[in-house]
Amino acid sequence: MKTPSPYWVIDSAEKDLVAKIHNSESSGEVAETTLRTDERVIARVTDGIYRRPGSAIRELISNAYDADATRVVIKTDAPRFDRITVEDNGHGMSPEVLAHMIFHIGGSAKRSKEGQSLGVAAADSQFHSPGGRRLIGKIGIGLFSVSQLTRTFQVITKVEGDNFRTIATIVLKQYADDPIEGLPLGEKRYESGRVNIWREFASDVDSHGTTIVLTSIRPQAKDTLRSRDTWAAIEQSERSDDSDSSSILTPPRFHIGRVSSDERLLKRAGTYYSSLPWDKNDDPEVAFSKLVQAVWDEIGPSGPNPKLERIFDNYLQMVWQLALSIPLPYVDRHLFDLEPKGLANVYELSNQPKEVATPVSFKKGQTIRERLALMDPAGSIGRFDIWFDEIKLARPLKFEKLPESRGALTTPLVFIGKLRETFEKIPREFSGGPLEFEAYLFWTPKIAPTEHQGALVRIHGSSGTLFDSTFLRYQTAELIRLRQITCEIFVQEGLEGALNIDRESFNASHPHSVFITKWLHQALLQLTNTQKKLAHEARQRTRDASKDLAVSGIQQVALDVWMKESGDFDSIPPQIEFTDSEAKARTGSDIYVFSRTAVIPEGKKILTQKQRAHEAILEEKLKSIAQVLAAYGLLDSLNKSKQEGLLRATYKILTAPEE
Repeated sequence: MKTPSPYWVIDSAEKDLVAKIHNSESSGEVAETTLRTDERVIARVTDGIYRRPGSAIRELISNAYDADATRVVIKTDAPRFDRITVEDNGHGMSPEVLAHMIFHIGGSAKRSKEGQSLGVAAADSQFHSPGGRRLIGKIGIGLFSVSQLTRTFQVITKVEGDNFRTIATIVLKQYADDPIEGLPLGEKRYESGRVNIWREFASDVDSHGTTIVLTSIRPQAKDTLRSRDTWAAIEQSERSDDSDSSSILTPPRFHIGRVSSDERLLKRAGTYYSSLPWDKNDDPEVAFSKLVQAVWDEIGPSGPNPKLERIFDNYLQMVWQLALSIPLPYVDRHLFDLEPKGLANVYELSNQPKEVATPVSFKKGQTIRERLALMDPAGSIGRFDIWFDEIKLARPLKFEKLPESRGALTTPLVFIGKLRETFEKIPREFSGGPLEFEAYLFWTPKIAPTEHQGALVRIHGSSGTLFDSTFLRYQTAELIRLRQITCEIFVQEGLEGALNIDRESFNASHPHSVFITKWLHQALLQLTNTQKKLAHEARQRTRDASKDLAVSGIQQVALDVWMKESGDFDSIPPQIEFTDSEAKARTGSDIYVFSRTAVIPEGKKILTQKQRAHEAILEEKLKSIAQVLAAYGLLDSLNKSKQEGLLRATYKILTAPEE
């Protein structure tokens, strides 16, 4: 049993619980107690403070990371989602650590002397795990985030060298507004649930780790994971008498399967229950690579700007978001490990106002990391593998082998920045202490999926915020250019104080948030100026080569709108193509391809040359209208069938009699 150090303050109730847990080894008696919280607001954590069921799983994985786990295995019974288990091989929790967690929801021992005493932090640093990882968890609500999924769960945990494993069953209260009665005057605590704990003999003395078993999944969470709303809308559209095919919704291209209201597993049209981009026999790493490639492969079939919400059901979207938020390797490789010579043009960002980014030259085989002395991922993370059902997760970002573009600039641009700000002239209580980070801004004609357009901030490799498409509220009219940029900011020190309790948003007024926001906006300005200059030079060369080509008045209208909305007078709108055969259709990163029969209704037979010319002009007008809709972002706001319906209606208006 661990001997308490002078830093570990334990009250009589905790001592009593620890004794009961140990006593269960010989007596077999279950130690029964209540969950307690120090503050009412923390008690409300058990109501569920997160917006997505996946957030709860993310928090459990983060706990495993902080416990120095090298492997986390998440298993579900998808698509039913009656049971979810999260198993890790971390240090596990001793009875003392478990008792502290139960009595101090929101009062984590991590990052404290208590944590060092309990063994959840390194002996020489309260901010690191015993294995040397920079701790992600902070306030101690990670385990109880499962309230988003269920009110009932089991914790099975064991530390190395212990002859027993500790088992706890926890039933959370949904609301905990009333304080515990009978406490001394002036002391208020709130009960968040009931806990039963016991110890069982373990023959595997050397094993260690924690397993969280989630059962009785909340109906609302289960419906979300099952994509109930999506399937219900599809069923409704299928039953509709509307003859307009564009009103019929189609299932997500990839999904885990479908459960009926009477709990039957439904087959889709054909043999299979699910539609997944990998094969059952694929290696888990290969399966995840296929998942990522499936998104990029959607450029063309579903338009030039694929969206996860249209390609995946909620389950696959959750898996994707988890892979994005956890400290993991990239599916191919980190952008810093790219050898850019011949693949991308690299610039170093200036940290001074009104300065410009400077181009960086590379030797053959030299990486960006080597050339610019970059650190991320900082520190010793070591191996950290996450298996989620059939796949092994990695960060789903690709920087190589991207689709070709017909734009003026076809080579990606990489902008690298790094900064350490100590706020020397500002007291620490006002500045939040030093702030240090590295970052990249990656410009390429096409970002897939569209949810990756924006800026993502990672603190010690972890992020709950996902990509912010506003680039931290960047005010600009150049929305088209922003849709061509993805950015990650790797914070190595600071900013944690700006994280809100759910770790999915930042306090925008925190000094570190304000500083990073200002830095990012200056970086965007440097990128924009550089990209404009390069695009103008490239377009000038193209114009010289095609100066004899004429642009019709109809095309000029769409071109003018596109240039105005993009803020780039050297850019061109995406192509619109109507095809009689999808097999013969051109593909590319900036082409919208539509079936001619889906857009242009069959009319009278065209016989004369004049009629053919008139029909060609109508198509040209329709394409230009589609380009204008794309310039305002309206075309991408619709799914493919709705896009076709919109264009078909527009064509009918163009051809309708005037009276």
